[in-house]
Parts: sequence; structure tokens; C-alpha cells
Amino acid sequence: MTEAAAGSHDSLEEGEGGLAHLLQSNKTWAAEWNGRDPTFFHRLETQQKPRYFWVGCSDSRVPSTQILDLDPGEVFVHRNVANLAIAGDPSFDSALQFAVESLHVEHILVVGHYGCGGIQATLDGRQGDPIGDWLAPIHSLHQAYARSGAADRDDPDTLCEHNVIAQVEALAANPIVQAAWQQQADLTLHGWVYGLADGLLRPMRRPVRNPFRFRSLPSV
Repeated sequence: MTEAAAGSHDSLEEGEGGLAHLLQSNKTWAAEWNGRDPTFFHRLETQQKPRYFWVGCSDSRVPSTQILDLDPGEVFVHRNVANLAIAGDPSFDSALQFAVESLHVEHILVVGHYGCGGIQATLDGRQGDPIGDWLAPIHSLHQAYARSGAADRDDPDTLCEHNVIAQVEALAANPIVQAAWQQQADLTLHGWVYGLADGLLRPMRRPVRNPFRFRSLPSV
């Protein structure tokens, strides 16, 4: 960066409407990383090889790399309200395709969290607006569970857990995942819930592994 460019950025920073402290924090963070590992940012710039694809909620209290105690560059992330894995959603499908076909991730982590606003909005019956429309799959899931007559049918933690399991099942049926599995990809799906109160991740079901893995391929 030239001196003129640096000076221009500094002048812009002064007028950042009360957010100059965030830019300063960024400078401090970058300097600390450079101090620990002078080649870190160069490596990030030239390659991206994460093993994990995190499908999580947009909630600000659930930062993937901090929860997993991993460095930047180790987790590819897609986040949306209530951590839905909806086939046909262009945002999700494009992230999934890139993670599976270009990055060749080995694990997809669907991570919900207790205290999820999307789950509570579903239980509150929110419909008829963008949030309600987005949450329609969870609304259907809740209705199906409610018909079972279970005592915990309106418990938000229970619905959160069922939603994670449902999203893993949706992923297992997703054409992108199915195609990767048929090509013998070493790809495993996981469903976890994060506890805001204690910072711990809880598995909700057994991992789903490639059902075609190590099967003999037909001779050509």
C-alpha cells in the first residue's frame, strides 16, 4: 500500500460515524496475529483448506471459530436464522456446493443453539412476513411433533433439538451431498446444539457417514 493510500484510509477512518474504535480493534488484532505468526495472513491469502463446514444460526452469540477454538481459515461458514439447511435456497445451496465440491470439506456441522429467536418465533406462531415465511419448515416440524401429544411439544429446547436433527436429515438427502457421496467423498454430517449458558456443544444424533463409501465401483 502506498503512503498516499494509507493516508486516505486514515482520513476516512476519522469520519466513520462512531465506529473508528472497531477499525482500531482490527488493527490491534492484525498486529497481534502478525506478532504470533508473521506468515499467517500470507497463507490465508493464498489458500483456503478448511476441513469443516459450519451451518449455524445468525445469532451474534454463536461464533463458530471461537466455540471450536480454531483459527481463521479452519471453518467455512454459512449462517441463517435457525440454522436451516434448505435445498433450493440459492444462498445455502451455493455455500454447500462450494464447501463440498471446491473445498472438499470432510465434515458438515449443523449447529443450533438453545435460546434461539427463530425457534421461539415459531412457537409464537409467527407467519405472514419474511421471518415467518423462512421459518415455515420449523413450523411444519413443530406441528408434526405436536400431533404426537408429547408433553414437551411446546418446549423451545426440544424443538431446537428436533430442528437440528431434521436439518441433518435434509442434508443427507440433498442432491449435492448425495452426488459427493456417490463419488466416494469422505464426508460426514453432524448435528449439534450449543448451550449459551455453559458454552458447550451437545451432539443430537450419531454422525451420518457416506453410505457408498468403500463400496466397489462398477467396472467400466
